[in-house]
Amino acid sequence: MERVTIFGRLSCGFCARAIRLCEMKGFDFKFVDMMEENITKADIAQKIGEPVHTVPQIFVGEAHVGGYTEFAGYVASQAEESLS
Repeated sequence: MERVTIFGRLSCGFCARAIRLCEMKGFDFKFVDMMEENITKADIAQKIGEPVHTVPQIFVGEAHVGGYTEFAGYVASQAEESLS
């Protein structure tokens, strides 16, 4: 899997879950603390072309996957494909 980039906040439970999922799966990932980097949801919205209301916002390579729920589904579907 390409590098995973997680845009979020350290205080976010779903961000922590995304980080743990990446660690458990051994993915190459980077967590970007939006507060520390002065990145807003509007900045992410410009990048993906749609409004952003929640964090985390997760990318695999350059592709926007969505939040934690979408990312967990993506990871599960990738695992299923590799078993086929």
